[in-house]
Amino acid sequence: MTLRILTLSTLFPDMTRPNFGIFVERQARELASREGIEVTVVAPLGIPPWPLSRHSRYASLLRLPVEERWRDLTVHRPRFPVIPRVGGALHVVNMTRAILPLVRRLHEKAPFDVIDASFFYPDGPVAQRLSRKLGIPYSVKARGADIHYWGRNAATRKAVLAAGKGAAGLLAVSEAMKRSMIALGMDGEKIRVHYTGVDLDRFAPQDRTAAKAHFGVTGPVILSVGALIPRKGQDLLIRALPALPTAMLLLAGQGPERSALEQLAEELGVGNRVGLLGTVPHDHLPILYNAADVMALPSASEGLANAWLQAMACGTPIAITDVGGARELLIDAGSALDGKGTALVPNDVCPGSEAGILVERTSDAFASALGKMLVQTPDRIAIRKRAMRFTWAANGDALVNYLRELAGQLTSR
Repeated sequence: MTLRILTLSTLFPDMTRPNFGIFVERQARELASREGIEVTVVAPLGIPPWPLSRHSRYASLLRLPVEERWRDLTVHRPRFPVIPRVGGALHVVNMTRAILPLVRRLHEKAPFDVIDASFFYPDGPVAQRLSRKLGIPYSVKARGADIHYWGRNAATRKAVLAAGKGAAGLLAVSEAMKRSMIALGMDGEKIRVHYTGVDLDRFAPQDRTAAKAHFGVTGPVILSVGALIPRKGQDLLIRALPALPTAMLLLAGQGPERSALEQLAEELGVGNRVGLLGTVPHDHLPILYNAADVMALPSASEGLANAWLQAMACGTPIAITDVGGARELLIDAGSALDGKGTALVPNDVCPGSEAGILVERTSDAFASALGKMLVQTPDRIAIRKRAMRFTWAANGDALVNYLRELAGQLTSR
């Protein structure tokens, strides 16, 4: 029996933002590759009214086709109005109004069986409204900021909770995210943990010396992969550098904090040891992870970060804060550290090396932890084994069964 899925996602890559929401795209492609599965992607674009729409950030989005074949997926990109800096309180109404005619037409041509919303806000509340109009079930997946920010924002909390209550089922990227959803007021019986995947063929160990040479670096290299925003905490890594005099720090990502990070590095006298790489194409990430001796990410919050898994798949150990699904990855494989860098949990999976460690979110703690890690010789194959269960095949199997259950094509477990 064919299962027709409407994937609704404001997180989806396009020609102007090829890395944006690439994990959603990869999951949709995995679904579409399965026999008996049809996937249609609706990826709405928020565009402000003229003359703000002339800004380069939005003008490039306006040039995108409203419908295209994107890596074997049919993707629709309807526009909806947004007001920058006002907040997202109006996103649900505006987005629903803009995309409903399109979704109705698609549903009339080939009826959808289920709506798969890939983010909790505004995708979840919009999926709820579409579900009522079309008379089909919907699911929402929680990934991180959608719960930690939008779920606690006074202007959007009510809509997030209502979407959770009305959904036929909910997904969480980690057990920790599930607990956060329950704490917010969602029904734990409806929530299923659905881990993301990592491309183990693409993200794999390479010769580290050759990878460093590719980027023209030598000596110890610390890599941080993530948007340059306060929540990711790259400033803590820069503040740790004076205590790591031989290390180079590479920051892969773009964001509003770039200028502040550059200024901080100069003020601390480490500007010549901080490389801001900007947005790195997805295909170039594997060699970058392989050039690093450690991947560090001092996030204030996460769901289950793709950068964690990608680094581990390349055999690169990680130093991360105890947030989101970090413990689900590391607590039995690496060591938890206290604020002084003292090991609290012994490493019992990678003897003599570290797959990763949990670090207090301070510059001193990261300086201590990274100093210890940079003098170790990690067992890269053992580290990679920690990522082996996070395959896209496993992700797809679980999602197909789950969505068929919601659509009434399988008996619920």
